[in-house]
Amino acid sequence: MAVESLSRCLCAVLVLFWSASWPLAHSASAPENEVTLWPAAWLSEGKLSTVTLPKGRTQRTYFTLRKAAAMSVTVSPCDSPIEWSLAARTLKDKPLKSHEWSSKKSMPEMWWRGPGTEEKIHTFSGGTSDTYSGRASPHASIYILRMRSKQQSSSATVYLHQGSGPSGAFPEIPADPRVHTLGVGMTSVTLSWTPSASLAGPSQDKYDYCVLVNSQRNLPSLCAAQESAREERDKNREKTAKKRRVTAWPILKEWWWEQWEADLEEKSPSPYGDLRCVCQGTENVCTVSELLPDTQYYFDVFARDRVNGTSATYEGTAARTHGEAQPSVTSLREGELRSVTFHDTGPRSEQFFSFRPRGSQQSGLLTVQSCGGGSKFKLTVSSKGRVLTTRAVGKDLVQVWLQGSPVYLIHLEREGTAMSERSTASLLGGLKASVKLQTSSAYHRKGVPSLPSTLQVKSFNRLRGCNSVTLAWMGTEERSLYCVYRRKQRGRRDEDTLNASCLGPESRSDTERVLCKYFQELNPRRAVTTAAIGSLEPGTTYVFDVYLMRRWGIPVKYASKIVKTRKEC
Repeated sequence: MAVESLSRCLCAVLVLFWSASWPLAHSASAPENEVTLWPAAWLSEGKLSTVTLPKGRTQRTYFTLRKAAAMSVTVSPCDSPIEWSLAARTLKDKPLKSHEWSSKKSMPEMWWRGPGTEEKIHTFSGGTSDTYSGRASPHASIYILRMRSKQQSSSATVYLHQGSGPSGAFPEIPADPRVHTLGVGMTSVTLSWTPSASLAGPSQDKYDYCVLVNSQRNLPSLCAAQESAREERDKNREKTAKKRRVTAWPILKEWWWEQWEADLEEKSPSPYGDLRCVCQGTENVCTVSELLPDTQYYFDVFARDRVNGTSATYEGTAARTHGEAQPSVTSLREGELRSVTFHDTGPRSEQFFSFRPRGSQQSGLLTVQSCGGGSKFKLTVSSKGRVLTTRAVGKDLVQVWLQGSPVYLIHLEREGTAMSERSTASLLGGLKASVKLQTSSAYHRKGVPSLPSTLQVKSFNRLRGCNSVTLAWMGTEERSLYCVYRRKQRGRRDEDTLNASCLGPESRSDTERVLCKYFQELNPRRAVTTAAIGSLEPGTTYVFDVYLMRRWGIPVKYASKIVKTRKEC
């Protein structure tokens, strides 16, 4: 047993000795600065290659030439600017035979082991496509293409062409690469650009133009458009995944998800996501429609080779669509009584006003009244784009309480008129209709003022004399001022003004006012006040008008009352 144990230990020592000494013997011919490059990225000639560029990391690709006198290398960044350089490494001696190296060694690594020199041929930094064209190295060389993106992780496409002259893989861009704006509308923009010479050649069928529009920025390439669309789709998937996790109905969850996905595919059929793209046709004039008014848009045009998968970029442009026609808005002053006249031969007409209440409470009262003629109006009050109320305006007084907004937009719209009025309008060259409008700030009020239950004025026959009459009318529970006006009846002219509710006290002469009195009754049923009007002429017909004079709003006119004094008393 002791002999067997001793032999096992001796074998283990010999194995350890041989394992430690073999690498030293094998690596004696290898340089100390050996860099393992396996596996290496090789460029294929005549094929568009895409290289992923992680942020801050240098990516290397390699290629060799087959006794070509000239070559060209085209590097096109996808979205962000990159730095790239091209160098040629030439060996002093030919590479050793492959059997002298490990089977895992790559061709670039074999070039690195031998003595040689490296010459930098070309460098470029930027976000546009760049091409190096030149003579090939006369010596046996391997070419190294280094690319790096500093700002963000991105990608680039590389195209290698052997031989002199253009590769023909990329569409040609004309001397004037700009995209011009021919016309800008409210929802459309018309563009034009100089045609590409590639689309006029014998193989023009494989080319077309791509027109992209978005509201963010101009795009340097079609690849950038695809990257933006991919990011947008990823964001949408994250949002829908969150919604899917919080779905309250697990039985319907799968059905809802499938329905949503189907709707998304119908709404976004373009492979560029939110980017609107049209890739078809060879016309150099394009009208982009279905845009939003008053919005900045960016337009890019690309000439595309559908066979090779390459494209060339025109110099993009930007344009802002026209905004919608804004109506003129008249500012209403505090307490201003305004008469609004509509003169329109058409069935509709409209006007806009704005009102800004005083005080921190931002409360006010809007009063509107139609001034006869049989016209009907629609009143719409809005604030910050939100409609607060919509009211019909006729012969009755309309009161709207305003509260809680710093400014109000008042839209007064005239609606259809009667056939008799339209026939009259055709003879007069247009139909006139007017509305009284008044706005007042109401600091201490909490709502609209109360109105009388009826606007009829009553006279008492038993109290009618040769020189005086007695009138009665309904008041309100609020303390208000009532004024009585009189005039002698002037025959048929008074028939047209008896129901003219818009004839306010401002249109009356001071000589017609006979009295003004304050009245208040907390019980609306008993809110009746009377007035004895004297100094009248016997046997004379008078027209009496009563006005409710208010601190806020339009004065309220009662129905005119015709009374004839007695001839003999």
